[in-house]
Amino acid sequence: MTEQTNSAEDTTSTPVEDATPTPVEDGTTTPVEVPVALSPAPEEAPAPVGKDRRVLWALLRWTAATVVFAAVGTSVAYGITRMDRTDVPGLATESDGRWDYPTITRPPLPSGSPRPLAESNRTGTHYADLRRLVLPAPKGAHVDAALRGTDGWLATKTFLAEYATRDDRETIGQQLTDNGLRHIAARGWTTPDGTHTRIYLLQFDSVVVADEVNSPGLTSYIAPVYALRGAERTMADDRFPDRATVDDVIRHAYDEVKPYGAEQVRQAYLSAGDTLALVVQSRKGAAKAVPFQQTVVLQSQLLG
Repeated sequence: MTEQTNSAEDTTSTPVEDATPTPVEDGTTTPVEVPVALSPAPEEAPAPVGKDRRVLWALLRWTAATVVFAAVGTSVAYGITRMDRTDVPGLATESDGRWDYPTITRPPLPSGSPRPLAESNRTGTHYADLRRLVLPAPKGAHVDAALRGTDGWLATKTFLAEYATRDDRETIGQQLTDNGLRHIAARGWTTPDGTHTRIYLLQFDSVVVADEVNSPGLTSYIAPVYALRGAERTMADDRFPDRATVDDVIRHAYDEVKPYGAEQVRQAYLSAGDTLALVVQSRKGAAKAVPFQQTVVLQSQLLG
């Protein structure tokens, strides 16, 4: 099973429900006795009896009210200390921004076939159906029908449409043809916050070919070789957590340089065995880092 992220900087493990009880301090309410002293009036100026009674009752009422409010205040404070933070309005722990992905599992391999990154698999072949290796959409997302392709296989021209210029699209298309691109599997979706995600898996004949297309073909350590639409100025994402690296999966993550255009675009190329992946996320204003990192790591784990 592929595991999901655990924090904004630890995107390699499945979230674990950690039901840590809140420490509780036992408290009780002790009634407060407030003495009421009534001094006799001077003999030369005796106060009317009716007025004395009204003053006495007023003092008793204020004393009782004080005791009640003290008891209620203590009870409320005691109640909050017994509640979990998530039960108290305004004190609930905020989400770290991760998306709610469904349970993710790798598809079964044909009998006797090794995993793509196994030492015995020298060509790095993904023997599982590539269409089942594309990360599923998170819960609540609207799936992009345009990326479903025909029978799950995407036309090359649809993938090339991600790139900014016609010349770049032609150059990349010829490069894919020359290197014997077998097919492309893809999936896209839009989450309620407006983030648009696209994932493309490109499969070649061997790990050697896929690595060559990845670098120096499409990536470098500083910036991608070809700009995506809406992200003409892009640099390496140096904030991507190092501990989010998936063994034997080569990752080049990039972030758009400010000032952004209509959207901020994040992208990552992944090279795993005979397959090269491109993960793109864009959002009006700003594309959040945590769901991007989470998506990239989960897709890396599926390919590993």
